[in-house]
Amino acid sequence: MSTPTVFDETTSATPLTGGTRRAAFAVALRARLTTLALPERILPLAIVLAVVAVFAVGLRNEFVQWDDQVNLVENPHFRGLAPRHLAWMLTTTLMGHYIPVTWLSFGLDYVLWGMQPAGYHFTNLVLHAANAVLVYWLARRLLAAARPDTSEMALRAGAAVAALFFAIHPLRAESVAWATERRDVLSALLFLTCVLTYLRAASAESAGRWRLLTVSIVAFALSMLAKSIVMTLPLLLIVLDWYPLRRLSPVPSTWRGPETRRALLEKLPFVAVAVAGAAVSYWAVAHHDYFTPGTKYPLPSRIAMAFYSMVFYVSKTVLPTDLSPLYELPVRVDPSAPEFVLSAVATMLLSVTLVALAARWPAGLAAYAWYAIMLAPVGGLVHAGFQLAHDRYSYLSCLGFAVLVGGGVAWLVGAHASGRLRPPHFRASCAALGVLLTTLAALTWLQVQVWRDSESLWTHAMLVTPECSICHDNYGAAIVNRERKDPSDALIAIGHFLRALALKPDREKPYGGLGLALLQLNRPLDAEAPLRRAVAWSEAASEPEAGSVSAKAPSSSPLASRGSQCFFCASSPNSRIGSVPTLVWTSTMTAVEAQAWANSSMQIANASASRPAPPYSRGMSTPMSPASLTASTDASGKR
Repeated sequence: MSTPTVFDETTSATPLTGGTRRAAFAVALRARLTTLALPERILPLAIVLAVVAVFAVGLRNEFVQWDDQVNLVENPHFRGLAPRHLAWMLTTTLMGHYIPVTWLSFGLDYVLWGMQPAGYHFTNLVLHAANAVLVYWLARRLLAAARPDTSEMALRAGAAVAALFFAIHPLRAESVAWATERRDVLSALLFLTCVLTYLRAASAESAGRWRLLTVSIVAFALSMLAKSIVMTLPLLLIVLDWYPLRRLSPVPSTWRGPETRRALLEKLPFVAVAVAGAAVSYWAVAHHDYFTPGTKYPLPSRIAMAFYSMVFYVSKTVLPTDLSPLYELPVRVDPSAPEFVLSAVATMLLSVTLVALAARWPAGLAAYAWYAIMLAPVGGLVHAGFQLAHDRYSYLSCLGFAVLVGGGVAWLVGAHASGRLRPPHFRASCAALGVLLTTLAALTWLQVQVWRDSESLWTHAMLVTPECSICHDNYGAAIVNRERKDPSDALIAIGHFLRALALKPDREKPYGGLGLALLQLNRPLDAEAPLRRAVAWSEAASEPEAGSVSAKAPSSSPLASRGSQCFFCASSPNSRIGSVPTLVWTSTMTAVEAQAWANSSMQIANASASRPAPPYSRGMSTPMSPASLTASTDASGKR
């Protein structure tokens, strides 16, 4: 009997019609694509190229005045790998973080690139590209464990889309384009290595299991030393053991079985590392007194913040627009406010729905549990900082959503190959997927450029989050720090400093910039009150405010040798703006030094007060006295 060809539909000798031939050819093509063998390295390489194409524009970015100044620009201690540098890296808790592995990477950067920002951004890009490849391998293993009958092509397609969805999503821009967030991409590299090694150990024979588990534990410890946000890993491994590995069962009668005991005992070393790392992290934050006081945000407010976080990152994953470096914590969190009530309702409804569907769709509950567990340390119950949310907290927490997207793609490819999905529907799905990935890539490319420099960053932040006090403050500082200013720049900066004070009347820091901007307008009497208030704040400030704009004190400043942090400094110590010398105000002065600085500033400014007001200030109302300045601020605050 002759072997049928791809055009044979039956054994009949009747000639095949055109429609029948096309249908038979489609069937044969699907069968051929199902077994199509591509070299395993092609897809990871394509993922790396896609990541580079999207993020390479960030190599032009500078260091920004958003922790980069304190961590890198003004910090001489990490610059090298000599014993004194290593000793500092292993002992410092600068800005409330104990991250020696991250500091080692910065030290290596300095050896390679000096203080060229492009080198630091290049390292971030390389680490993120490596993470994208690791996500490809991780998704491939998870999809294969979830659906063992999935074809090789479907697994590769699903894993590739999962990796791309993770890697080129706009929420990743902050972690990659911001030099300070090296800790995100480096910690993620070690975290993903840990999880991948654990998955290999779970399927390995007993002889190699403990060797792989040891490697996984070491990777986890190093990840904790790069950034402690990964401290909930032991719980994540239990989630993976439940699904898709199916090593643990939710049925209570199976919990005393030997397999369950072995799976849980394997977690004990991970728990030990997690507890130790969490304790060190807590100490580092408490040592600097960075924890948000419970009296200001009590437990009901913390719970409301946690519910808000649960909804925030899902919403930004679905609709990644209006991304900002800071979503500021309100002065007061009212749990009965609509945004917090709706967040709580949405979280509870989603939780109940996914639990109810767990028997039919366990992947949904597993991804949701991963998200909630990963977000727990930064969701708001334990809080430090000025944020209600940060884009960077989505880097690992939203990984499960990317794997879900990859699982959907694997199903599409498998359904098409088996004939369950009609070709027009498959083509439409592929087109929609291509549009989605292209749109994400374009949005990410634009978001990376937001981090170009301090002024572009805070201009964008002020526009997309106009209710952010720190964003207005830092934008005003960026204007005051411009090398070249238009006459109206100081007036614009004053407007933003006043807006910052109106939004957060309890913040003292904007007064320093406000006073300096008034001095630049030759208005020393108006500048005296905010400058003296800034001095009063400096008496209580022992170190730079985390997350604030700062610049290094000029070398001519007598305080420069002490490493003082200078806020609202112009670029040149000898420059003159509107005939008023540029002044330096530091947050680490002693009370006596700060008072002397304020007095000398007033003397310098009063010496120029007799000159006529510059043309750009003559159109203003009568000069602001300290009393009128306070009244104006109070009025703005009421609005």
